[in-house]
Amino acid sequence: MAALADLKIADLWPTETHFFLARLRMGTAAALKHYLIQEHGLLIRDASNFEGLDAAFVRIATQRRADNDLLIQSLSLWKHTYFFLIPLLGGWLLDKLLGDPRWMPHPIVLFGRLIAWGDTWLNRGRHRTLKGGLLAVVLIVGTFAATWALIVAGYRYGGRWGIVVPTLLVWLGLAGRTLLHEVREVFYACSRSTNEGRRQVARIVGRDTSQLSAREVRAAALETLAENLSDGVVAPLFWYAFLGVPGMMAYKMINTLDSMIGYRNSRYLRFGRIAARIDDVANYIPARLTAYLMLAVSGRRSLIPFVRRYGRCHKSPNSGYPEAALAGILDCRFGGTHTYFGQPVEKPYIGTNPRPLTMDDYRNSAFVAHRTEAMAVMLTAIAGIAYLFFIIP
Repeated sequence: MAALADLKIADLWPTETHFFLARLRMGTAAALKHYLIQEHGLLIRDASNFEGLDAAFVRIATQRRADNDLLIQSLSLWKHTYFFLIPLLGGWLLDKLLGDPRWMPHPIVLFGRLIAWGDTWLNRGRHRTLKGGLLAVVLIVGTFAATWALIVAGYRYGGRWGIVVPTLLVWLGLAGRTLLHEVREVFYACSRSTNEGRRQVARIVGRDTSQLSAREVRAAALETLAENLSDGVVAPLFWYAFLGVPGMMAYKMINTLDSMIGYRNSRYLRFGRIAARIDDVANYIPARLTAYLMLAVSGRRSLIPFVRRYGRCHKSPNSGYPEAALAGILDCRFGGTHTYFGQPVEKPYIGTNPRPLTMDDYRNSAFVAHRTEAMAVMLTAIAGIAYLFFIIP
């Protein structure tokens, strides 16, 4: 009974017999009974037919030690499926089908408001580096803790909410469909007029777009696609694999901090310094993983030296890698000098072919992005299964 209690999947009550009563915190007795019989040859008894008990109640008998150990292992697998694989796959499918819903409150909006509040009240006077660092750490740790508490609350409130809450958060933590939609709209707008393309690309990039040529508009959109394939898809999945939904949401806070205060200008050079360094660390592995997944799904492993060479050219220690992968796959050139907040910023070129970019380049990029995303989800699921079989005793 103690081992079952440690799993935290049910509330337990002893009885006067060798059975004890359990009320599942997730799923139904019938579903669990079917799973244990079909997958492990184990039998538990449904207790929902007793007066006053609902469909979540089961009776579990204490048996020989070997049988009890098998039951605990089976329930561990069931729990892991509920709390890791179902939110992962459910959230990913929701993102693929619906993208970011405008009608639904989004955590990034809340993150942005919290960061803006901290910027307004703390980014002044002395010790800006310290104050900006404290803001970043408090918001990141607070996001992790708040997400954990929200999931636990849903878990305690009822079995369905224990699945619904993390699934919704995974959905909101991914940005694959929305990213491709925004980049596609830039290409459509640019095909109508360069001015319309400039206005559309300004929605997804931080640079001044008013003087960009049609090629530069399309290049900016594809650079954003490559960079945000890491930031908006692969990196959240990477941190989900290691730290679950709280880790994914903490990463989204890190990424939002960097996008708002991680600039190297007079206002944020000191205040956003620590937030930017945290973002560099959080994205170090995901950015490189994204680049190599892009090469793998496109069958272009021969471009690995190209990615290693040009991935280092970007001012960011991470963004250059997925951009170099896409530049190599498309045989084009990214980078160059652009204007940010009224100041020209020189960026080394990534790639060597300054050819015009067309709608076919978007289609090829979208194909690579779709397959990279699917591969990342598959690897995340495999990581969860490996954790289950090789770490959980």
